[in-house]
Amino acid sequence: MTQDPSSNKTASSALKRVEEMLKDFLTRKVLKGRLVSLLSGGRVFALSVVAVGGLFFAGYGHYTDPGPLQTERVVIIPHGATGHVISTLQKAGVLAPGSISALFFRTALLLTGTEGGIHAAELKFPAQVSMAHSLEILRHARPVSHSLTVAEGLTAAQIKTLLMQASALQGEPGEMKEGYIAPETYFYTWGMERQKLLQRMEELMLATLEDVWSQRDQEALQGVIDTPEQLLILASLIERETSVAEERPEVARVFINRLRQGMRLQTDPTVIYALSSGEGVLEGGLTHEDMKVDSPYNTYLHTGLPPGPICSPGVASLEAAAHPAEGDSLYFVATGHGGHAFAHTLSEQTAHVKAYKKAKEASSSGEE
Repeated sequence: MTQDPSSNKTASSALKRVEEMLKDFLTRKVLKGRLVSLLSGGRVFALSVVAVGGLFFAGYGHYTDPGPLQTERVVIIPHGATGHVISTLQKAGVLAPGSISALFFRTALLLTGTEGGIHAAELKFPAQVSMAHSLEILRHARPVSHSLTVAEGLTAAQIKTLLMQASALQGEPGEMKEGYIAPETYFYTWGMERQKLLQRMEELMLATLEDVWSQRDQEALQGVIDTPEQLLILASLIERETSVAEERPEVARVFINRLRQGMRLQTDPTVIYALSSGEGVLEGGLTHEDMKVDSPYNTYLHTGLPPGPICSPGVASLEAAAHPAEGDSLYFVATGHGGHAFAHTLSEQTAHVKAYKKAKEASSSGEE
C-alpha cells in the first residue's frame, strides 16, 4: 500500500525529534555519570547503548508501519485521559492491542507534543492507518460532518422528531415555536447540542423573514398583511396548500382577496393542523364533521388568519405571500392532476369541483 505523504512528513519530523532527544539523553553529563557508575564496565555500557538503539528502531517501525485497521472506520474520540483514548483506538482496531502498542503510542504522543494536543471528536481513520498518521488525524483532521434536512412544510412537532432522531446530537432542543424554523439542510458535528442547532434554524428563519418582508409588495398587502408574523402565517398556509411553484402566488392572491372581503379562508390544512394537535398529518381524509372542530385554527368557522403558522414555509412560499399574483380569484380546488383550478365566482368554483369529482371517479374506475 502507498504510504500517505502526510504520514511520511509527520514521521520524518518525529524521527528527527526522537534522534535529538536520544542524543541528548546519552550525552548529558549527569545521566552519563549515573550510567558509568551503575554500569562500571565499558562493555556493559556499550551493550546498553545498543539496547536503547534497538528499542528506538523497533519503536520507529511500530510508529510508521501500516496499522491493523482493515477498513476505513469512523471513531468517536472521547474526552478524558490518554489511557481512555488509547483504549478507544485499540477497541476500534486503529491501534494494535496490548501494552506494548499502548506504550509506543504514549511515547510518540509525548515526543511529538509540540505538534499540538489531540481532540475529542468524531474522526475518520483510513484502512491500515499508521500510528504516525493516526496522531496527525487526532490533532489536525476535521471532524466527521453530519447533516439534517428540514423540508418545507414540516411542523414544529415533526422537526423535533428529526432532531431527537439525530443520534450525533445531544441534549433537549427546548421550546420550539411553530413556523419559525427555516427549511434547509444543516451541517453539524458529533456532540453538538440540539438547542444550539435549533437556534441556528431559528436565526436563519428570522433573517429570511426580515429580508422578504423588507422587499414585499406593500400595495398588494396593505390593510391585510401588516406584520412579518402575518406574512409568515400566510406563507405557511400557501406551503401546505400547494407544492406547485407557479401556483403559489395565485394561492396567495386568493387568500388576500378573501381576507380583504371578510370571507373565511376555508383552507383544509388549518383543520388538519387543529385535528392532529399540531402534527399536521391525518391518517384519513377530512369529513364534514371535521370541518366543525372547535379550534381557533379552523378557518371554516373563523374569519381572518389563524392565530399562528401551521408549518415552517420555504422561501418560495414566503416570496409568494409577499408578492401575490394579480387577479380577482376567490376560490381554488384541486384538479386531480397535481394542480388547482382558480375561480372568481361560486358558479365557476362549483363547475371546477364537479370536474374534479369526475376526474377522481374516472381515476378510481381505471385502477379497478
